[in-house]
Amino acid sequence: MPSRSPRAALSASSSPPVVPSEPLAPAAPAAPGAPDSVVAALRAAGCVFAEAEAELILAAAPTPDHVTGMVERRVRGLPLELVVGWAEFSGRRIAVAPGVFVPRRRTEFLVAQALAQAPHAAVVVDLCCGSGAVGVALAAGLGTVELHAADIDPAAVRCARRNVADVGGLVHTGDLFEALPGTVRGRVDILAANVPYVPSDEIGLLPAEARDHEPRVALDGGADGLDVLRRVAAGAPDWLAPGGCLLVETTRRQAPAAAAAFTGAGLRTRLAVPEEEYVHVVIGVRP
Repeated sequence: MPSRSPRAALSASSSPPVVPSEPLAPAAPAAPGAPDSVVAALRAAGCVFAEAEAELILAAAPTPDHVTGMVERRVRGLPLELVVGWAEFSGRRIAVAPGVFVPRRRTEFLVAQALAQAPHAAVVVDLCCGSGAVGVALAAGLGTVELHAADIDPAAVRCARRNVADVGGLVHTGDLFEALPGTVRGRVDILAANVPYVPSDEIGLLPAEARDHEPRVALDGGADGLDVLRRVAAGAPDWLAPGGCLLVETTRRQAPAAAAAFTGAGLRTRLAVPEEEYVHVVIGVRP
């Protein structure tokens, strides 16, 4: 089990790093509602923060009888976010579900860059939305906006609708821009696209929590990881309002090629990198 803290797990601190990972070791199930037994089961499975995870699981269990099943799922390697049913993102609890990409805390940097670039945005699109976390965070930061989120995966769309409804947004099913209503063409002030960007031949190197429990469509970015990003960059100018911005998260290795795709699409392009350099966000503005 990863050694990150449970709070960090629930806020998923980074996109899946390309490092090998082993599944959790088997552990005996805990007795329902018994904190000591829950801690013992998690510790036996290799959880460094067993006490804190036990506290979160016990708090999330609707009844003591549910505790055993939740602990068993955790020791089998299910991400803690999926066990308790939520992930923390930009100070909000975002509902997550099996088969849906868990929002990463690192993506809060993309949200911050979008709010700084377009603090008065009126129309926001969250493309490749997954759980809808980015769109929800943007709407919360901007106030009253017209929010549209879209994903090709029906499971993600169902999950996003649970979250986006809280901020009055709409969620659409389809492949990138094909999912969006024509009424927003040329009116989008912020287009946030948290596209998949793991190279196909590196999927097998991802940690088991991502590799085994998150949809490949949310991870696989093609041969160099930039297939979807290039499609988004090429289509964005038709949907952005004048001065509207496109923001996409990527890695340091991929950033030069990603920026070139933005520039090639006619966008004024810059790269934003936090001091820790744990993420790179490419920002393109329609002239």
